[in-house]
Amino acid sequence: MHKVPGTFKRFLETYPEVARAYEQLGKATQDWGPLDKRTRELVKLGIAVGNRHEGAVHSHVRRALDAGATPEEIRHVILLSMTTIGFPNMMAALTWAEDVLNADEAGTEG
Repeated sequence: MHKVPGTFKRFLETYPEVARAYEQLGKATQDWGPLDKRTRELVKLGIAVGNRHEGAVHSHVRRALDAGATPEEIRHVILLSMTTIGFPNMMAALTWAEDVLNADEAGTEG
């Protein structure tokens, strides 16, 4: 299991009712529809890349790996963003993904 960021832990502790509602909404959107977990995590990674959210890219790389995606599939998702969000933005996202992928390959927490 991956380490939960401290900011998120504090959110859960400070706003437990909101956190439960947020988690229920997330579960409902995950459970609805035909996409399998691996595909859903790759889509969520693409959304995080497009929004330039470093923490979300880290999180969804981890989740995609946990769902069975390969490092090459994760890199492909990020490379696909290049013609939409631009080369510098894609490179930033690739760097964030590599933070996790390199840590995973080294057996450390990324």
